Amino acid sequence: MFRKITFLILLFTAFWGYSQNAQLSPLSKISLLTVGTGEDLAAKFGHSAIRLQDPTLGIDEVYGYGNYDFDDPNFYLNFTRGKLSYTISRIPFKYFDYSYQQEKRWIREQVLDINLEQRNDIVTFLEHNLLPKNKKYKYDFLFDNCATRIPMVFEKTLGDTFKFDYNHLEDQLTFRELIRLKLNPNSWSNFGIDLALGSVIDREATPYEHLFLPIYVYEQMKHTTLNGKPIVKSESVILDIPEQEYRSLIFLTPLFWLSILLVLVCYITYTDFKNLRRNKWLDFGLFAVTGLVGVLILFLWFGTDHLATKANFNSLWAFAPNIVIAFMMIKKQIPSWMLTYIIFLTILLGITCMLWMFKIQVFSILLIIVLLALAIRYLYLIYYFKSTYLTKK
Repeated sequence: MFRKITFLILLFTAFWGYSQNAQLSPLSKISLLTVGTGEDLAAKFGHSAIRLQDPTLGIDEVYGYGNYDFDDPNFYLNFTRGKLSYTISRIPFKYFDYSYQQEKRWIREQVLDINLEQRNDIVTFLEHNLLPKNKKYKYDFLFDNCATRIPMVFEKTLGDTFKFDYNHLEDQLTFRELIRLKLNPNSWSNFGIDLALGSVIDREATPYEHLFLPIYVYEQMKHTTLNGKPIVKSESVILDIPEQEYRSLIFLTPLFWLSILLVLVCYITYTDFKNLRRNKWLDFGLFAVTGLVGVLILFLWFGTDHLATKANFNSLWAFAPNIVIAFMMIKKQIPSWMLTYIIFLTILLGITCMLWMFKIQVFSILLIIVLLALAIRYLYLIYYFKSTYLTKK
């Protein structure tokens, strides 16, 4: 009973304000928890959190950033526009551990070699973040997530003697390369990410920026010092579950469906060529889909606060005006300027390939199928419109 009362007093003191210091016992310890990847897209990149243990006070709690509340007003709209507020949370370790047992994700712990005053400073800082007026913050997948907040906490509480050594990094990767580390190239999640994220993520990330991935925070802590000494005192595996590879059935993959699209486009275009005709519904479908995708890309680029969706040159092949042109393609009479428009779209396909070649933006490898299907159809439409136009003249 005494321990529970002491624990409540500690929490009340910490919540009272940042100027009030937490008072832990000498037996307390603080550690970094790193969680492995899961099946859902949100879990593909792992998770980082800070654990506080104090057997004297009966405390075993986990602080984690990057949480959101589905009950927030306009949740889906704010999430899409990059305006959703994320929060820090504190939960008992037993619930933290149980949740990842259920998700079959490993947990590794790194106990930090820090003194009692530093432990108190870290807990006070975290509790200050938990105050209702402070707990919400604007999340960013690359620059302000559950992993990037961990070094931020240590930097702000441990001072200038807390130093990273990046010499262990053999290669510096681009943001896109880092994102792809845990994604299957033949998956809708990887294809969708490459479609939605722009050229801004194709620059090389600095060593510090690699820390947006929890596994890099975990590895970096092994090469981090405090007052010239390694900050990690000990490491252990709390939950030992081998990382699983999640494979989809072939007919559920983008490669399967995009290949069917290519075959369909080739077959219909070939029959159109033999009979000098034009399948209006194929053209409507291609223009409508590319137009809709283009509108979405432009919305993510200009209509949201997401930094990673800027300067997205997928908008060249997924050309937003196609959504309007699609309805013109189902008409019998096509205006003569349509030939010029199709030539322009074909040029855009070429520019897309050039941007890819010079790595100004790296696209999904599966996009080759899409570009090939569009090129085949556009080239035929150029031939068809030229032929019919000359015949009419």
